[in-house]
Amino acid sequence: MNVSQPRTSISRLSRFYHLPSPLFSAFAFAAATSVLVSSAPVPFQSRSFSSRNNNIMGYVTSTSADGTITVSPQNEADQSATVVFAHGLGDSAEGFVDVAENLANKAPHMRFILPTAKKRPVTLNMGMSMNAWYDIVGMDERSAEKCDGIQESRDIILNIIESEAARGVPHNRIILAGFSQGAAMSLYTGLQLEASKKLAGIVALSGYLPAASSFKLTPGLEDVPVLHCHGTQDPMIQYKMAEKTKAAILAKGLRDYDLRSYPCPHTVTGAEWADVWKFISKLLPPLESGGCVKVKAPSEMSVKELKAAIRRAGIGNQAIGFYEKGEFVKLLENHLASL
Repeated sequence: MNVSQPRTSISRLSRFYHLPSPLFSAFAFAAATSVLVSSAPVPFQSRSFSSRNNNIMGYVTSTSADGTITVSPQNEADQSATVVFAHGLGDSAEGFVDVAENLANKAPHMRFILPTAKKRPVTLNMGMSMNAWYDIVGMDERSAEKCDGIQESRDIILNIIESEAARGVPHNRIILAGFSQGAAMSLYTGLQLEASKKLAGIVALSGYLPAASSFKLTPGLEDVPVLHCHGTQDPMIQYKMAEKTKAAILAKGLRDYDLRSYPCPHTVTGAEWADVWKFISKLLPPLESGGCVKVKAPSEMSVKELKAAIRRAGIGNQAIGFYEKGEFVKLLENHLASL
């Protein structure tokens, strides 16, 4: 099945999906609803946050004001793993939400978080602003050393990782992934974390190592597995850049770097997604003990927490007009009981 994306992007100029039907199929989405999270005593309203609840598939997709898209298990307590996926230059989280939802259907214990990069002037784009994790001045190796904004974007990804850890997901149950510039961010961020925060693995699709001359592999992260999928016909980030990236990172001490080639340009093919699925499902299998996220009982939540939980569950439309805490508690309890 071929699913082409109408969005334009420098990093995804020629990118389209070839999704194998057994692994990725088209889904019918529930209508998106928006809710307001507020501690003020006003009725539950629809504003600034969208969420859709797929009862058939068992996941909830929500979009926050900063463009971050989250695909979560309907029952938050079932989550035991997280995949953070960073998009490419000029794209947004929307570019990969379909893939995240398909994977969520196969892995109901996983949460997928897709942040959207801030808009910034990009030299390669004649200085015009676009979603970018850092500035790109050219596609050659020398230009790859100039990455203004990369530390700011690294902090955004680190905050996501730490927020998940605070919810109860161990660092070794988190995978950092990305496409093109997002893949570069994943390598740059994931391999320079503190040793005590070692991730389960890293996925780089059509990416490279940015700011390689200043990159330092954190001692203790030598055994972090990396899966790097790259097209041999890629005209934007040539395959030789992938080979040099692997060599550079191995030279820093990493031991497990799996670089796989595919006969394609700057795209993500079905064969790649199949390999990605094998990689993440091996590293993040369901836990026998179930979920590891700390979840309060509805009756123990504040009104603000109740509204946030209802929003994440995709049932905000059922709470519009609510005033009393008891109404929110009953709605959320009934929802959880129905899962």
